Amino acid sequence: RAAMRLPLAICLGLVALVAASPSALQRRVTREVVENFNGRSNGNFIFKESAVEGAVEREDSSGTFVQLKVTLVQTTCKKRAPQRHNCRALENRRKPTCLACYKFDTSDVPKVLDKYQNCGPSHHLAVKEIKHRDEAECRAVEDAGKVVDSLYLPGMFAFSKGLPA
Repeated sequence: RAAMRLPLAICLGLVALVAASPSALQRRVTREVVENFNGRSNGNFIFKESAVEGAVEREDSSGTFVQLKVTLVQTTCKKRAPQRHNCRALENRRKPTCLACYKFDTSDVPKVLDKYQNCGPSHHLAVKEIKHRDEAECRAVEDAGKVVDSLYLPGMFAFSKGLPA
């Protein structure tokens, strides 16, 4: 019996490792989020990825939808410095969180069909109005590329039913 448990434990461990490692598209989204934040922020220092949470990846006939939250951390490297690798994180500085939703097409080298990013302090993303807007934007991104029946739009029947004949 003990001999049977060891291979099972090894297999389960490998499955857990595979499930925990981010996909190529998730790594691509994370890299884009960091680059975009560093390009748009007005500070002098570079930020890098600190943690990625809540990764969602769904495929359908129109492509792959990726959603994740990326926590960034300020580093010791300045934006204008030529050397940008080996940047040490400054733990006691601000740590913005970015929500990113991307939709990729089904090509061999996936192209971005649509995307949405919102970065700010983590408590900022938890505000109800912002959270609702983020959810709506991400739903719209996920629907990018889907074939929509042009004869019927959501809500159309409810509005046209009340009109005089």
